[in-house]
Amino acid sequence: MIKSGKFAWTWTIREEDLEEYVRMHLAPWPEIMEEHSKAGIRDYSIFQNGAQFFYCFQCDDLEAAFAYLAESEACNRWNAITSKMVVGSFDFREAVPIQPMPEVFYLK
Repeated sequence: MIKSGKFAWTWTIREEDLEEYVRMHLAPWPEIMEEHSKAGIRDYSIFQNGAQFFYCFQCDDLEAAFAYLAESEACNRWNAITSKMVVGSFDFREAVPIQPMPEVFYLK
């Protein structure tokens, strides 16, 4: 696995949870933002296409960042809510379904 660079992944959100999922991400908890920064995640964006969401971020050590987030009390509270909205589920301690896609092209 590539450890540093720009990464992305996608998830599908349950139709019945779309409005709440978007609302939560339009006003994220301050501690969630702080924890992602402490984990080394930066330039994080989320894009929506219907029920599909595309997440893109930069990170210098992906494994360390995910390990940090997995132990974060604030992130675990947030994930307890949002994981129920995702088709499937997610856990930062598991490789699947969070499968970061490495960047293969970038135009400056």
